Amino acid sequence: MGRWRTSLLVSRFATNSFSRKTHVFRPNFVFRRLVRPLNPDPDPSLSSLIPSNSYGSFRAFSSYPTAAPPIFDLGSYDDEQKYSEELFLHDEDDDELRKISVRAIFLCTSVDLKSLQVEISSHFVPPTSRSTNHIALRFSNFSSDHMDIDVEENPSSHSYMVVFQYGSAVLFNVEDHEVESYLDIIRRHASGLLQETRKDDYVVKEKPLLMEDMQGGPDYIVLRNFDIDSIRTISSVLGQSIALDYFVSQVDGMIEEFTYINRVMEKTGTFTMDRKKLFQLVGKANSNLADVILRVGIFDRSEIAWREAKYAQIYEYLREEYEVTQRFGNLDYKLKFVEHNIHFLQEALQNRKSDLLEWCIIVLLSIENFIGIYEIIRETNIVPI
Repeated sequence: MGRWRTSLLVSRFATNSFSRKTHVFRPNFVFRRLVRPLNPDPDPSLSSLIPSNSYGSFRAFSSYPTAAPPIFDLGSYDDEQKYSEELFLHDEDDDELRKISVRAIFLCTSVDLKSLQVEISSHFVPPTSRSTNHIALRFSNFSSDHMDIDVEENPSSHSYMVVFQYGSAVLFNVEDHEVESYLDIIRRHASGLLQETRKDDYVVKEKPLLMEDMQGGPDYIVLRNFDIDSIRTISSVLGQSIALDYFVSQVDGMIEEFTYINRVMEKTGTFTMDRKKLFQLVGKANSNLADVILRVGIFDRSEIAWREAKYAQIYEYLREEYEVTQRFGNLDYKLKFVEHNIHFLQEALQNRKSDLLEWCIIVLLSIENFIGIYEIIRETNIVPI
């Protein structure tokens, strides 16, 4: 009898050990549950999630078979899937996301890139494309005595500054109190400095465990690999965007001026603009459009994006995010309004000039007629000798 009970007990223990209900989990789910539990405090309700040791917890012996308790008491695979997704979303804001601050600044209308490169050649990053409208500069955030190989090769351990010929500068991983010192380097080689710089902020997050090459978000972008080509691609879009803001503001100023002229014409029936001022407005409108198309290169595709698909995805996403094409369309529409007003004022000035010439001709003819009448009267009053 004793041997029968012992064998039955051993067989029941083996049945409980090998017939438990198990589920298939995604690797990320298991890894995240072990590394970062959803609730770090002990909770009795979650005790069923932990496998129990069968050696130390035998029930009273009974000859009736019972079902073995499951290792994970989550109800179904769908519950486990939902739980894993919640953990994944919860980890999106974890410290594993390395955040790099980005600042796009438009401070002048032209930069001499060659002289700038000569001055700080030690920080110059060799180009990876044939584009000549910008240069990339790298500044180390660590002293060379305490820098190991991993830190030196990691782009996020440096500060970067990409300077464009048309006057934009994009700074990566630069503190607020250091921005002006970086801009002073550019000002020494710039022309057409603005009295008030235009700025825009952005954030790049690096996540090596990201399944895709990139993932967009509100005012930020998540990259799996943050490298120099990513920096150049992001800079090309942000630099164009902040420069486009400046040119739009210039056109808006011209529209306000024409609006004021039109209101004066509505009240008085005339305007007081001279020909020189009008020609200045014509030149300003044409130069703004030429700068946006030719110098800023609003329609030029990035060679880096053309070469590799992952950078093309970043490029297209940022252009869509900043609505570069739509904003240029609005700028073009405003320039057409300015052009229409310029043509109207040119015709009005031309008509004014024609009226002046007509009055001059009338005066000259009147003088000529007066002289002719005077000579006729004089000849008739001469007494013959």
